[in-house]
Amino acid sequence: MIKKLLSPLPTALVFLLAFSLAPSIGAPVDGNSDDDDDALEHEQARLALEQGLVRPLEEIIAEARKHVQGDLIEVELEREDGRYIYELEFIQPSGQIIELQLDAKSMAIIEDDAD
Repeated sequence: MIKKLLSPLPTALVFLLAFSLAPSIGAPVDGNSDDDDDALEHEQARLALEQGLVRPLEEIIAEARKHVQGDLIEVELEREDGRYIYELEFIQPSGQIIELQLDAKSMAIIEDDAD
């Protein structure tokens, strides 16, 4: 079902959705929320895509599905050691959670964890 929802959406919108799905927890007392941080993350992801530092999310999901079966339940884009990494979590029909980490530019599998 997620695959059907993601395929027609523009890549930029997919990035926005991926970063905005997590609820804000505990807004700061001064009245500012985490919205500023979210906006910065969205902008950084958009720029990384435009600069060719990351592949479109649709391509990453297609590559991940070659290695993992199940429903996609979470996607994160992180920067570690100077490179971008997509972290995708899938839930298997058995209920097992599989986390797959892919290099965001080369789409090489970095890590495949079964929780």
